[in-house]
Order: sequence, then C-alpha cells, then structure tokens
Amino acid sequence: MLHNLPALVKAAVAICLLTLNTLFWVPVLLLVALIKLLMPWQSMRLLVDPLLIRIAERWISGNSGWMRLTQRLDWDVQGLEALRRQDWYLVISNHQSWVDIFVLQHVLNRRIPMLKFFLKKELIWVPVMGLAWWALDFPFMRRYTSAYLAKHPEARGKDIAATRAACEKFALVPTSVMNFVEGTRLTERKRRHQASPYRHLLRPKVGGITLALQAMGERFSAVIDVTIAYPQGQPSFWDFLQGRVRQVIVQLQVLPVPQVQQSQEPDSAQALRQVCEAWLNHRWQLKDQALESLLKPKNRDVKPGPSAS
Repeated sequence: MLHNLPALVKAAVAICLLTLNTLFWVPVLLLVALIKLLMPWQSMRLLVDPLLIRIAERWISGNSGWMRLTQRLDWDVQGLEALRRQDWYLVISNHQSWVDIFVLQHVLNRRIPMLKFFLKKELIWVPVMGLAWWALDFPFMRRYTSAYLAKHPEARGKDIAATRAACEKFALVPTSVMNFVEGTRLTERKRRHQASPYRHLLRPKVGGITLALQAMGERFSAVIDVTIAYPQGQPSFWDFLQGRVRQVIVQLQVLPVPQVQQSQEPDSAQALRQVCEAWLNHRWQLKDQALESLLKPKNRDVKPGPSAS
C-alpha cells in the first residue's frame, strides 16, 4: 500500500509504526508480568504465561502488519507443514542481520510456540525492550572470560547454572528456545578472522544448545533448523526499513533432537557436548551447501513464491 513511497519516507513510516506498536504492547506485557512477579506460584504461572504469550503474538502480528504495509517482500518459505503449536522446539538458524529476527517472528508466529531468544545479560538494560524480554522470560546468558575466571574462580559454573534455571522455566508451557549458534552476525571480516571453513557462515558455537538440552532436553519434540537467505545480498536493518529487501528465502527442517545416554556421571555433560558439536558441524556443512545453491546468480531474480502471511 505504501510500497511506492520514496525510500526515506517509507523508512520514517516504518520506524513510526514499529515504535507505536512496541510502546502499545510493552506496557500491557509488563502489567501482566507484574502479577507473575508478585504471585510467583506455579499455578499462577500456568495462568499468566499463556496470556503473556498471546500478548507477544499480537505484538509480532503488529510488526507483520507494518511490514506488509511498507515492504514489497517476496517470500519463499519451505517446511512449515510439519510444525505444531503444542510442541517444545529447539530452533537454530544462521544469522546475518537484525532483519533475521523479524523474518523468523513473521514466518513462525502462531505456527510454533513463541520464540525465546538467548540474549547477552547486558541486553536487559536496553530501553523498553529489555523489560519486555524480561517479562517474557527470555534466557539471559552471562559469559565469563578465561581471564575473569582465573581471578574469580568462584564464578566458574555460574553462567551454566543461570542459563539452566532460565530454560527450566519453559517446562510448564510449550516453548521454542531460539539460538543463533554462530553467536554473532555474519560479516566477511569475522569470517576471515575465524578462518571459517564455510563460505556463507561463521563457525557454530555449541554451548547454547548444549545448555538448553541439559536443562530440558527431554521436553524438546524436535530441532527446527532454519536457513535464511537474501538473494539480493546481506541487508542491514536500515535497508529493510527503506524497502530495499525484495526477496527472502526461508527453509525449515524439523530434525530429531541430538541425544546421548544421560547419567549422573561427571562426564555425561561433556559427552552431550561432543555429540552436539559433531551434529552441529554436520548441519553447518549442509547449510553452507544450501546457501551456496540459493545465492547463485540464477536465484537473484525475484520470483513469485508462497506467502508466509
């Protein structure tokens, strides 16, 4: 409807709609979350958590609305037919841009339980959004450097315990735990610095999914492996707001959960990590091959595809 506006005007409209949508729904979220904070009983969580999710789903639908209004996006989405809202999922994806988050939320909203992203602990201080992430029980991860642990050995293991506690909150209500396993957005400089063996990906990090499986592996019905491709080139969020992203390809694969024989032995966590590392490296090889095919010049022309709306 507003597709033909000049790029800067389109971006201004998109920013205004994004801001208004956020400022409308976040106070509602916080009001309901306050009830959970004041009455932290399991019976209350079973009542309040689904309500928080419904509020967040409407917030995401509002974002999808302004995207449809201001963006002329051609969606090519494959793999939605196997998804269920009643299951628990561990979701992994490649990560190129902040646009990825809006893409994932748009494609998966109300098709699976709402995505809960692993976040750095410092992000809780982001204005408005930090409170929203807290209200929705997003798992905040704190990573200690080797130098810090050498000076403060008492902190060893606290990051694991905190992440495990955050994930355990998801055992009551169907949840999708989302992890960008590369740990950061792809850039060519980062790829070269890592000496990544992949052409279109950074090296995957296994820590996040190992923690999630340790905390609630028996709950997960499956792993959803998402591959996101932008045939016209890796976009910035500013490109997206201006309507310069014309085609988005999203491929989803529903896979069995990596498993290892669990026990109380001290080395069981390490065994799980080794299984996850081998599994994840294999998935990344396949994903890199898929991206190589999707990003070939013949795929750069915008072609009609099924809508994700």
